[in-house]
Amino acid sequence: MPTPKPPRTPPRTAAHPSSHPSSRPSLRPSSRAPSERPSPGPPPEPLDRRVGARVQALRHARDLSLQALADASGVSRSMISRVERGESSATAVVLERIATGLGVTLAALFDPPSAAVAPASPLARAGAQPVWRDPASGYLRRNVSPACTGSPFQIVEVRFPPGATVAYETASRQPVVHQQVWVLDGRIDLAVGDERHALQAGDCLAMVLDRPTSFHNPTRREARYAVVVSTPPPVRGER
Repeated sequence: MPTPKPPRTPPRTAAHPSSHPSSRPSLRPSSRAPSERPSPGPPPEPLDRRVGARVQALRHARDLSLQALADASGVSRSMISRVERGESSATAVVLERIATGLGVTLAALFDPPSAAVAPASPLARAGAQPVWRDPASGYLRRNVSPACTGSPFQIVEVRFPPGATVAYETASRQPVVHQQVWVLDGRIDLAVGDERHALQAGDCLAMVLDRPTSFHNPTRREARYAVVVSTPPPVRGER
């Protein structure tokens, strides 16, 4: 009697791709290739025109001619005219001298002209805070405080490149302007007149803006610090 053959096992059919665990769509966000990553945003736009309009508005509010401001600041009449027209990327040192001649702080030159602020907002979003780079030293400053609010002080954040130096020929102002420098990261050597201060992260120095002042980063890494400066009250015709 012939031996019966065992029943054939039906061949296994491949699972449908959609039922295979590895083929299911992942819920995790896929990482983009380096070439597909969004590129960083454009560098901060120059504020030459804004600064120029502000200088002109402050000068007119004080009834100063170009020559009078030149005499008070030590900056030539032609340079001030170019700054007001937005045709010159003046350095921080030049702008500080113009601010001294106007009796305001350097930070005040980066506020918009009063006509552009109606009404002034008490909130300054990070993306709307004006950012400016000094063409001479490369330091980057951000006006953190809301503009033209009548607040008695302003806050500025500064990122200072390695090895950079900025020396301001600061003179006394009326009324007196007080300033404090708070180092957030790195190191800054700060000279106020004949006084020398080596500031580390966390250190804070108070001063009056009535003498030449210089900032120097003696290290090979960027320093970051905040400046809190008192704001002189506006003169008539200025907001």
